[in-house]
Amino acid sequence: MAMPANNAAAACGDHRADSSEEGYLTIRNIKLQRLPHLTDYLPSLETYPNPVDNNPFFHPVSEFYINPSDVVLRQILSDGFLSPGPHLAYHRAGPRKRIYFEPRGVRAAIVTCGGLCPGMNTVIRELVVGLWELYEVREIFGVRAGYRGFYSGEAVELNPKMVHGWHRKGGTVLETSRGGFDLDKIVNAIQDRGFNQVYIIGGDGTMRGMVEIFNEIKRRNLNIAVAGIPKTVDNDVGIIDRSFGFQTAVEMAQQAISAAHTEAESAVNGIGLVKLMGRSTGHIALHATLSSRDVDCCLIPENDFYLEGRGGLFEFLENRLKDNGHAVVVVAEGAGQDIIPKTDQSHVEEKDESGNPVFLDVGGWLKSELKNWWAMDHPKELFTVKYIDPTYMIRAVPANATDNLYCTLLAHSAIHGAMAGYTGFVCGPINGNYAYIPVEEVAHAKNVVNTRDHKWAWVRSITNQPDFGRG
Repeated sequence: MAMPANNAAAACGDHRADSSEEGYLTIRNIKLQRLPHLTDYLPSLETYPNPVDNNPFFHPVSEFYINPSDVVLRQILSDGFLSPGPHLAYHRAGPRKRIYFEPRGVRAAIVTCGGLCPGMNTVIRELVVGLWELYEVREIFGVRAGYRGFYSGEAVELNPKMVHGWHRKGGTVLETSRGGFDLDKIVNAIQDRGFNQVYIIGGDGTMRGMVEIFNEIKRRNLNIAVAGIPKTVDNDVGIIDRSFGFQTAVEMAQQAISAAHTEAESAVNGIGLVKLMGRSTGHIALHATLSSRDVDCCLIPENDFYLEGRGGLFEFLENRLKDNGHAVVVVAEGAGQDIIPKTDQSHVEEKDESGNPVFLDVGGWLKSELKNWWAMDHPKELFTVKYIDPTYMIRAVPANATDNLYCTLLAHSAIHGAMAGYTGFVCGPINGNYAYIPVEEVAHAKNVVNTRDHKWAWVRSITNQPDFGRG
C-alpha cells in the first residue's frame, strides 16, 4: 500500500485514525524509515535533470516521477491503523526528477554472489539495459566470481547487445562464488577502478558484506552509491514480499513432486520422498505442497518432527499406506537436523565459505530410516521408497515469466534509487509496492514460516498430517 506521507507524517504526534465524510481513512503517526543518501556525508553534491525528461516514451514525465513524499507501509493487515503506532513506512521506489550523477560520468559495477537462483541473469540484463536506455550510461562492468572478483580479476564491459538473451539462461553469466570477502581489497578496487555505482546481487550473507562495504565507502567519504538486490531461492530474506526466483523454484519443485507421486502410486506400498531446498525456512516445501495437492506430509525446519511412537511419522505413513496404498513426503533440507545421528561431532561446527552451517543429508537419512522401519515391522510385505533430490535442477533453471517481470522491476528500482543519490539500500516489494529499505535492516531480517499462521494451517488441512512438534 503506497500513500503520500505528507498529510500523515505532518500529524506524527496524533495517534488517531480519522474517517472523512467521503469514507476515506487517514492514517496518522507514520514513522518513515530513514534512508541513507550520499548527501549525508557529501552535502555539496551537484544535482542534474533526469534524462527521462527528454525520453519520448515517458511523456507526460510528471506522471512517471515518484513524489518525494510517497511511502510504502510495512504492515497493512492488522489493527495497527487504529492503534497508537507508530506505523513503519519506507520510501517508495522509482525515478526522481533530480539525480545526483551526471549520466556520462557513471561507471557502474554489477556483481553476483552466493548460490544460484532463477532470474540472476535477468537482473544483470535489466541493470545494463536500464542504465543504458533510461540514463544514457555507457560504462557498465560485470564483476566475475563474486566479491573476490573485485580484486582478483578484470571486470568485463557490458552493453545491451551483449546481454540481449541473458534472461533466457539459468545461473549467472558473470559467475559467482561464496566467500572471498576482504573489505579493504574490495573497496580499494572499487575506488581504484573508478566505479561510482555498485549493484550487488546476493543473499543474506552477501547483504551483510554490503553493509560493511557501504560503511567503509561512507567512512572514506567516497561519492559511490551502493545498491542491493536481495537474492535467495529459499525466500528467507525478511521485510520484502518474496525473493526473485522463488516462484520458479516452486514451479520446478512441483515437477519433482509429480514424479514422486507417480512412482509411489505405481508401487505396492510405495513412498515418494522429495527433498527440497530450504536451509532455515520451509517456504519452497510449503508452497509446493499447497500447489501440488499430491503431498501427504510436509516437513520443514520451523516445525520439529519425530519418527517413532504415537503421533510420529511412521504411524502416520502406515495409516496412509493402509488407506491409499502410497504416500508422498516432502522434506526441506534443513528439517530434522536435531534428530539425525551425528557420527562425527566435529561436523556440527563445519561451515561453508559463506559461514552457513553444513547440514546433514536429511533426505538420505530419512530414506534409510523408512526402509529400516518397514523391514522391522512388516518383513514379509513389499515396500518401496523412491527418493528424488532436485536441488540443482530447481535453482539452475531460467526464471519463469512472473519472476522475469519481477527481476526487471527490481533492477529498474535499484537504478532509479542509485541515480537519485540513495545508497546503502535494498529494493523490493512490500505489500505489492516497490520500496527502498536500508540494507542493515534486510541483512538481519529473517522470513521464517510462521507455523501458527493460516498458510501452515492450510498445509495441515490438505495433508491431515499431525503437528509433530506439539504432540
